[in-house]
Amino acid sequence: MPDPRPSDSPLSPEDDRHGTANSVLGTSGVSRVRVDSESSERASRAWWDADADDYHRTHGEFLGVDSSEGEFVWCPEGLHEGDYHLLGDVAGKDVLEVGCGSAPCARWLAGRGARAVGLDLSMSMLARGVEAMRAGGATVPLVHAGAEHLPFADASFDIACSAFGAVPFVADSQQVMSEVARVLRPGGVWVFAVNHPIRWIFPDDPGPRGLTASLPYFDRTPYVEVDGDGVPTYVEHHRTIGDRVREIVAAGLEVRDIIEPEWPEWLDREWGQWSPLRGQIFPGTAIFSCRKPVSTCQPPAVC
Repeated sequence: MPDPRPSDSPLSPEDDRHGTANSVLGTSGVSRVRVDSESSERASRAWWDADADDYHRTHGEFLGVDSSEGEFVWCPEGLHEGDYHLLGDVAGKDVLEVGCGSAPCARWLAGRGARAVGLDLSMSMLARGVEAMRAGGATVPLVHAGAEHLPFADASFDIACSAFGAVPFVADSQQVMSEVARVLRPGGVWVFAVNHPIRWIFPDDPGPRGLTASLPYFDRTPYVEVDGDGVPTYVEHHRTIGDRVREIVAAGLEVRDIIEPEWPEWLDREWGQWSPLRGQIFPGTAIFSCRKPVSTCQPPAVC
């Protein structure tokens, strides 16, 4: 899941939760420039490799990374797959988690009878998953690759899922949708969670300052952090709700639902820009539930 800094504030190593990554990568400023797939993937791989330890120190317990069976938390609002069943019955199903990080979700699915596979472009994140599996519990195969070119045969999976993995960080999310559609079997399910697009117009601040709109919703220019030479070190891309729907449909998939989680009364935890204050006013997460049609035949064609 993402955890970016305020987009209109200077980086501060003293109070930055990502100080290790910023130091390793030489991050020195923020920009808004177009970034192609190759540069975006390179930045994301380096970022998550450098930030893996800090990320897990901050969020590992909430995500159940070291739980013997993992956990499947969809978003900072705390939606758990065990309570909401967005993927349906996973027992006996081939399931791909795209952008799995340290794979607590994939391991949780395996514990419920799924033949789960986790994919991520960060070797450090995957290594953290291997470490967790060595402690016992469910194990899953982990694949080191990016989401724009999935290294799997056509129609390999019954279900694909992503809890803030890959989709917000790739330059060509249309390609991700097409790749997921390719590896799904007819009737297969694809569910992915991303930052709610409405969040783009507000500063990434969990406090009162984060309640004032300051950026155009329709500006798709990505948020980019750069080093002293202007090389991207962190990239997060923006798509509107309509963009996401069009990408899904263009890939030959159907939109079944768009879930906008409300902030639960029991949760007083902040996660980057997510907070009880903001969560009570507007959504922080959008979860898209999609399906690959059983048949592409349309009447009056003979199927």
